[in-house]
Parts: sequence; C-alpha cells; structure tokens
Amino acid sequence: MHETYRILDQMDRVFSGEAWHGPSLIRLLDGLSPEEASRHPIPGAHSVWELVHHITAWKTIADQRLKGESGEVSPRRDWPPVWEVSQAEWKRALEDLAESHARLRQTAETLKDPELDQKPAAARESRYVLLHGVLQHDLYHTGQIAVLRKALGKGAA
Repeated sequence: MHETYRILDQMDRVFSGEAWHGPSLIRLLDGLSPEEASRHPIPGAHSVWELVHHITAWKTIADQRLKGESGEVSPRRDWPPVWEVSQAEWKRALEDLAESHARLRQTAETLKDPELDQKPAAARESRYVLLHGVLQHDLYHTGQIAVLRKALGKGAA
C-alpha cells in the first residue's frame, strides 16, 4: 500500500470511520443540538461549535498549503466566531466541516508518495508533515469534544 493511501485511511478513520482511539469526530458531533454545541460547559474552554469552526479552518488552510497557496492564518480565521445559534447555522457548520474534509482528502489523494517529502510553495513543512499535522490536530480536538460532550451530560457517543 502506498503511503498516501495510509494517510488517507487515517484521515477517514479520525473523521468518520472506525478509529482506534475511540469515537470518530463525526460520531461525537452526532446528536448535539445547536444549543448544546454552543455552550461552554468548561470555564475557559471553547465550545464544540467553536472547535468545529477551528477544525474546518485548519483543514482548509492545510488544503491551501498542499496546493502551494499561502494559507495565511489570522486570529479570526483560526477561531471563527459563532454568530448565530440556530439549527440552520449548526447544520451549515457541520456541512462546512464535511466539505473541508472532502476537499483536503481530494487534494491529498492526488499526491504521489515522492511528493510527500517535498515542501509546497510557501509552506514551512513537507506535505507529509502537513498531513500528519492535520491528523494530530483533528485527534487533539476530537478528544476535547469528547470531554465537552461529557461535561454537557451527553456521555460518550
């Protein structure tokens, strides 16, 4: 199996598949209402919704960097705010997350293994490091969402 496909497999497991660590990101988000997703049950911690926006932002940034684009990060782009708590906006946030994952996956799928060791234009790291960084980022925040679910009284997914 090619290394690129191994990375794609891990991306899919963390996002929506059978992950070794526990529930996937999508499974943890399933069943949360907009109100629950917007709450801050742990003082000083981000809400689930804020984390969803943040994960989406970094999937988009990583996709841009893989393509050789700058993928600049401003504080507002890093942590986009939740402007309106409604079912429609929560649905949109989840759709944006899924779309950003699909775009990143599609870009990664085009890579040949030798390209993984190369740095795209304007990137500080190789494609390999960038893709593994996104995986690590997703896992880190998926764990936070699992803890927030428990703090919301929703238990494990």
